[in-house]
Amino acid sequence: MFVFVSKCFTEQVDSDGENVEVVQWTTRRSLAETVRNWTLILAEERTRRKDPFDGFNHYDGGWNISDKHYWSSVGSTAAPLLIIAGFWFILFGLSLLLICCCCCCRRRERYGYSRIAFVFSLNLLVLFTTAAIVGCILLYIGQGKFHNSTTNTLDYVVNQANTVTEKLGDLSEYLSAAKRVGVDQDFLLSDFQNGIDKLQLMIHSVASNFGSKTKKKSKDIQHVFNIVRLAFIIVAAFMLLLAFFGFVFSILGLRGLVYFLVIIGWILVAGMFILSGILALLHNVVSDTCVAMDEWVQNPTAYTALDDLLPCVDNATAQETLLRSKEVTYQLVRVVNTIISNVSNVNGLPVVGPPIFFNQSGPLMPALCNPFNSDLTDRQCVAGEVDLNNATVVWKNYRCQVSPSGICNSPGRITPTIYKAMMAKVNVSFGLYNYSPFLVGLQDCSFMREAFAEIYNNHCFGLRQHSKWVYIGLTLVSSAVMLSLICWVIHARDRRQLQRTIQFDQGLLSLFSLNLRDS
Repeated sequence: MFVFVSKCFTEQVDSDGENVEVVQWTTRRSLAETVRNWTLILAEERTRRKDPFDGFNHYDGGWNISDKHYWSSVGSTAAPLLIIAGFWFILFGLSLLLICCCCCCRRRERYGYSRIAFVFSLNLLVLFTTAAIVGCILLYIGQGKFHNSTTNTLDYVVNQANTVTEKLGDLSEYLSAAKRVGVDQDFLLSDFQNGIDKLQLMIHSVASNFGSKTKKKSKDIQHVFNIVRLAFIIVAAFMLLLAFFGFVFSILGLRGLVYFLVIIGWILVAGMFILSGILALLHNVVSDTCVAMDEWVQNPTAYTALDDLLPCVDNATAQETLLRSKEVTYQLVRVVNTIISNVSNVNGLPVVGPPIFFNQSGPLMPALCNPFNSDLTDRQCVAGEVDLNNATVVWKNYRCQVSPSGICNSPGRITPTIYKAMMAKVNVSFGLYNYSPFLVGLQDCSFMREAFAEIYNNHCFGLRQHSKWVYIGLTLVSSAVMLSLICWVIHARDRRQLQRTIQFDQGLLSLFSLNLRDS
């Protein structure tokens, strides 16, 4: 489902006037990353089908929903059912026309019947009616399970989109808080502010309409599946009633009603075979997509058709985002530690006054652990430092009570105002440190790979299995009702001949009795 939600490509015309498909990226793709080490054809074996648009040669391009030859090859799997629908509609229609002509031209009905043919047609009628009922039950159960599978998959997609939106929103709030509240404006360099602005632009670029578009598309898809489910329920119920009443009318020999149902069934069976073909195509596309997602997850370094459809960027852009977030985190912690070492832990002269001197006193404040070195490599905390997780709790003990002029009148190393500003920076650092890997994962598609792995492991089996049930149910109902129509006509004719033969024999017997009486 992610594939169709994320699909975004348009056509442009090159200088020679030929149509060329190009990808619309939300962020730039590095030229160096465009040239991959190797190319992987997704679901190559599964999608190896005959392509009617290529002289019925085998299609070898793998899963690629932007390739017309893929759709042509997968559409060929529905061809047998569509051909059956065409032949059925034409041949059975001609047969009905021929029967009508014979009934109109024949003046007298013949008498006599074959008991073997009568019993045989009755057994076939019972068999095909039972098969139609079983097919309707399978169709009803299959469509319910398929609907549940699609709903669960769409719910998972929406939940993932909500997770992305919420995390990006939290990260954006952290960055906004960093610009709203300052520790000491003299320490906030312009490069630092520019770094925050650049990182926010990256976040907004990734998060642009992500949640709203996913929800809208999921609702649209769910609406379509709800309509399809209702159509399947109506079709199953109507075909069940058609098979039942056709069986009853045929047993009773009501030829008029039988022929009426035959005409209705003639059209419905053709439509059912067409619908079965469409379901066969859908089943194969779902199965191809699941296999393609699994192979894409298993080969993260290969270039595939999915890379042209998903809004992922190259590793260079992802690393730039991570580098920028590390830089901002490092600068934030450095600013806070500068305030602690140069202001809070310094017993300045009263003549200096705020903000350098505010009568700070008491035990020295511990420094904040910077998770990165100056070269932005990972750094381990040393003894006496507080980490980003518990800094807000530890530093509460170093606040003092202040007078209206902002001077501490109780032991403490920071005023409530400074504490609030420092906490804002700590929260931003904490958010960047914890969310930057997620942001990189979203941009380099590792987040998407995890989502695809989840869909493949927990949703694909149900989607493939239950779509197969619907496809088999439709085919079984179509075939059973098609054969039942023929049996209706034959058995209704045999039963009417039986009744006329009995009436004729009774008339002969009565005439013979009268002759004996007269004698």
